[in-house]
Amino acid sequence: MRIIPIASGKGGVGKSLVSANLAVAFAQAGKRVVLADLDLGASNLHLVLGHHSPKMGIGTYLNNTKSNFNDVIAETSIRGLRFIPGDNEIPGTANLNAFQRKALVRKLLALKDETDILILDLGAGTHQSILDFFLLSNQGIIVSAPAVTAVLNAYVFLKNAVFRLMFNSCNKGSPARAHLEKIRKDGAGHSKLYIPQILPELKELDINSYINFTNRLKELSPRLIMNLVDEPKNADVAMKIRRSCEEYLDLKIEHMGIIYRDVIQDTALSSRIPIILYKPGAILSQAIYRIADKILQSPEDEYTPDDKQIDDSFQEAELEAEIDFDSKLEYVEDLLHSGAMTHGDLIETVKSQQFEISKLKKENNFIKLKLTRAFQQGFKV
Repeated sequence: MRIIPIASGKGGVGKSLVSANLAVAFAQAGKRVVLADLDLGASNLHLVLGHHSPKMGIGTYLNNTKSNFNDVIAETSIRGLRFIPGDNEIPGTANLNAFQRKALVRKLLALKDETDILILDLGAGTHQSILDFFLLSNQGIIVSAPAVTAVLNAYVFLKNAVFRLMFNSCNKGSPARAHLEKIRKDGAGHSKLYIPQILPELKELDINSYINFTNRLKELSPRLIMNLVDEPKNADVAMKIRRSCEEYLDLKIEHMGIIYRDVIQDTALSSRIPIILYKPGAILSQAIYRIADKILQSPEDEYTPDDKQIDDSFQEAELEAEIDFDSKLEYVEDLLHSGAMTHGDLIETVKSQQFEISKLKKENNFIKLKLTRAFQQGFKV
């Protein structure tokens, strides 16, 4: 069973859209797919999937683990696709304790005999539960958008995942675990700590934990999807995430591709139909199919791509961004001529993009101000 956790550093980047539509694409390819809504506390994946409001969800099971987990798994109208709803009505569901987390993982892994692909739609943020679910696979997907805050949060998520992997690689009571606990209690957190700085300390304190962690880190190769792209140059920010991961985390990431912003998605969502079913020919739908094909063509057993494969994945994503942009312009023209999009819709789209640009400018100015102040303070010291 191939496990695909899908996460994001922040909300609003289209993580659930990617999860639901990838699940449909895999099912259409003849795979037995289970889509689990693990965005506990804010579960709304059923809306994107077009599934009826669930009567039972993961929260129901977690509050009564003696109940039958199979009763929570729902059939969908899409052949080959089953759905596990989350729960946002039972208090405390979003913050699972260790016992609940392990119980849920056991039930999910037990689906392997009747499932080809298990997709985990995770919540936004870096709660331990989210990180542990993400680390169930060495090739989890991180979804980001070109906005500065989204890119920053995607990197922060990956950074926390690496530190969580480091913590889990150290045995309880080991000198390395004690050292990491001290760092956390001292309040230093992870903000100013980088893997290349910590590795020598870890090696000196506890060689066994050092070897265990470095071996597991070599196997970890998350995949990036850049969503809500407006123009080809927006896709360039993926390189910033890559460089930061390689320089500060000793982590290599693979680029699965870009997805352009598409106004048709709002129509599909209001119709409660996944966009690749609502309009398979849309640019967004074609991008989903392309990413699904890349995943299906990769080895079923998790593998670690080499430097050339990673370079190729980024170059391919850049080329796809250029090609899709040209197609997007033709697509908008076709919508206007066919009447599917009115001039009013086009005006609203332009306005929304202008608003997004204005937000980006404010974010950039704010970050520039913080950097200037930090530089000035450092210079005075």
